[in-house]
Amino acid sequence: MLQNPLQVRIDKLEPWQQITFMVSLCERMYPNYAMFCQTTEFAEARIYRDILDSVWELLTVKSAKVNFERQLEKLEELVPSSEEFDFYGVYPAIDACMGLAELLHSLLDRDLLPESVQKISQNSVMTVADLEVAQGSEEITNDNQKDNEAVCDEWDVQWAIFRPLRECTERDVDLIKDLRAELREESVSNIGVQL
Repeated sequence: MLQNPLQVRIDKLEPWQQITFMVSLCERMYPNYAMFCQTTEFAEARIYRDILDSVWELLTVKSAKVNFERQLEKLEELVPSSEEFDFYGVYPAIDACMGLAELLHSLLDRDLLPESVQKISQNSVMTVADLEVAQGSEEITNDNQKDNEAVCDEWDVQWAIFRPLRECTERDVDLIKDLRAELREESVSNIGVQL
C-alpha cells in the first residue's frame, strides 16, 4: 500500500464528501474502461457511464432515488477477465470496475464509507503505479514513490479533489456539479487515457 498524508484526511470527511471524492476518482478511471470497450467491443461503456451518473445524481438531485443493488448487478456483467484478454488495457479496466463496485457497496452500507474511500484512493494510485512498473519502472514503494512523476501527479490530483471538499461546511451542490463538469471536460484518466 502506498501511503500519503491525504489518507488520514479523507477519513475525517463527511459522508457526502467521501462519496463525492470516490465518484470523482471513478470518473477519472472511466476513460480507461471506455477505451478498453472501444478496443475490444467487450461491453458497452455507456452502461458504466450510466451507473456513474446515477451516483452523481444522488449527490446533486434532492429527490433522486437509485437502486444501488440493481446498479451493482449491472456492473458485475461489465467486469472483464484478465485471462480472456491478452493486452495491458484489461487491468486498468478491471481497476475502474473494482473502484465503482466499491463505491456502490459503500452506498448500500454507509458504515463502509471510511474503508471504501481509502480503497478507491489506493486503487487509483495503484493503477498508475502498476502501469509504471509494466513500462519498465522499478517497483514503486513508499520510500521511492516521490521519485515517480506519474504517482506524484496522481496524489496531486487526489489532493486537488479533496481540498475544495474539505472547505465546505455543508453539502454544496454547485461544487459537486463543478467537480463533475471539470472532470468530464478534461476526460483524461489517471493513467493519461483521453476520450
